[in-house]
Amino acid sequence: MEHTECDFSPLRLKLKEQLITISENIDQIISTLDNENTCLLNEIESIAKTFSNTGTLASTYYLSCFLAPYTNKYNEISQAISHLSLKRQGALIVIQREDPIDKWITPGIPLSAEISSSLVESIFVTGSPLHDGAVLIHHDIIVSAANILPLTEKSYGNEKMGTRHRAAIGMSERTDALILIVSEESGKASFCLDGKLYPFTLS
Repeated sequence: MEHTECDFSPLRLKLKEQLITISENIDQIISTLDNENTCLLNEIESIAKTFSNTGTLASTYYLSCFLAPYTNKYNEISQAISHLSLKRQGALIVIQREDPIDKWITPGIPLSAEISSSLVESIFVTGSPLHDGAVLIHHDIIVSAANILPLTEKSYGNEKMGTRHRAAIGMSERTDALILIVSEESGKASFCLDGKLYPFTLS
């Protein structure tokens, strides 16, 4: 597919506006905090909700920017991640970008199927023979499933980190691939890029 420039200016503008609004609301709360006759719990709860909405918007913005030049199936991928997260079904998805990854991946089961949300979700159904391991996506195609990725050799001290997350970090330390992870324990979604994990929330 032809790579396109990442241009999500409306999303970026909306994100900036929401952050400015949050900043202004916080300043207003701070300015009235010394008034003992004023209870600010409702205002604080409102800011918390706005933060949550802003986090979702930021997730959409960054994932769109990182994925759009490499696949036309962003909506299908994000929908699958959202559903898997809600159902707490563990998932590990590698989006190949510029770097070749053959030397770092132990091949699983070839699929060569066009990406759809339902197909991605079915792969990670608990008990499925393809459930363990990573799905590999290149452009708009699910190349294979049940692939084995290299684990990071970094130590994270007392921080608990599952095999999926260690595999995602290990792969992103070696290539420019973007790796999506859904935790089977918590249902929380994150993506890994350049050896760093970023939590995200999709609506």
